[in-house]
Amino acid sequence: METKVLNRYFELLKLESVSSDPSKLKECTQTAMWLKAFVEEMGFTVALETRDFAPPVLIAERKGENPATVLVYGHYDVQPADPLEEWKTPPFEPTVKDGRVYCRGAQDDKGQLFAFLTGVGDYLDRQSVKGLPAPTIKLCLEGQEESGSPALIKMAPDLRKRLAADVMLVCDTAAAADLRPSIVAGLRGVCHFTVKLTGVNRDLHSGEYGGVAPNAALGIARLLATLHDEKGNIRVAGFMDGIEAPSAEEIRLANESTPSKEDFRKDIGTDTVAENLAEALGFRPTIEVNGIHSGYGGAGSKTVIPAVAIAKISMRLVPGQSPRRAIDCVKRHLEEHCPAGMKVEFPEEAEGAGGFRLPIDSPVFRLAAEVLKEMDPRGAVFQWDGASIPVVSVLKEVSGASPLIVGWGQAEDRIHSPNESYGFTQFGKAREWARRILENV
Repeated sequence: METKVLNRYFELLKLESVSSDPSKLKECTQTAMWLKAFVEEMGFTVALETRDFAPPVLIAERKGENPATVLVYGHYDVQPADPLEEWKTPPFEPTVKDGRVYCRGAQDDKGQLFAFLTGVGDYLDRQSVKGLPAPTIKLCLEGQEESGSPALIKMAPDLRKRLAADVMLVCDTAAAADLRPSIVAGLRGVCHFTVKLTGVNRDLHSGEYGGVAPNAALGIARLLATLHDEKGNIRVAGFMDGIEAPSAEEIRLANESTPSKEDFRKDIGTDTVAENLAEALGFRPTIEVNGIHSGYGGAGSKTVIPAVAIAKISMRLVPGQSPRRAIDCVKRHLEEHCPAGMKVEFPEEAEGAGGFRLPIDSPVFRLAAEVLKEMDPRGAVFQWDGASIPVVSVLKEVSGASPLIVGWGQAEDRIHSPNESYGFTQFGKAREWARRILENV
């Protein structure tokens, strides 16, 4: 990687654009301004839009000479760095080791986005030298994807004309094992909310009140345990209604690209995995507990009966499920199973967006397969990604564009975890992919 490109990459990574932390709004805005200056150097006309005091959304356009229009979506926000004690290097100080850059956002999605935008610059430079026409290229880069994209989802209906395109390119997913190219033919949706369980009016002395007063920490554990049976199946009434089953061909192709159970066990460090990985990861919904907080968690002991417990719940959704209905089903279940003598509340929620699947025989996929075959003789596989980019389904409807989602992540990148990293080889693949797909659109 050229020194100039590496230096710019590091500049971007050092900005602490954590969208879930309101105190980091300044850093998120600085990141948007950095990207604005970067793409203006490539000839884009840029506007920063904001709503509800959220991190800015960057909307940019570079008019081309041929009739095609390409929309590029990406996000510049990152996950919180905690737990900080597990990082081997400072989380916002990019560090190079063994051909990889270690930093929060090194891959998701600052690294992939920056590599792709660098490839866009390579393409525009080549077209200029050769005197060839380029398509109109539009950018939609946001700072809230890790928080459900609430601002962009709200403003999307007003952006129809500005985002109208033929193809939408997204580089925010993983390749198959050994960096074999992967075309994402579907993404699960996501929504989340907070549960607050209150038992007594204050933390109580466990000796004076133990055995008498309700314990919020025990209550939240029992309450959350009602969401699944002993085999992990979801027990929430109505949650699974209306799900659109995958076709036999989709399941066959998904199985071809899914890691083996042995590899999956090694990756996550446990012997317990789902019976059918491809179906569980790409075609089934989930309800997950992302965190539980109650009582004392410091050194030593503090013998109290906690008054309040809080849990963070997220749901991955598949086609046929409405985010609003999914949230309502789970809330209703928790209210019906609230432990006696306690009160359950829901202080915050993010409705997010639903999941989607794309036709595997589409012309855009055929074009992508040809281009990826040129990059890698093994050719591309199809994946139905269990992760979510909530706003993609919204942008698909608003822009009228056919999504083409190709990313270059790997399990070793450890996204959303301490010691996130991105390899120079992966960066180069993302950069080359951007240039090649634009040459062929």
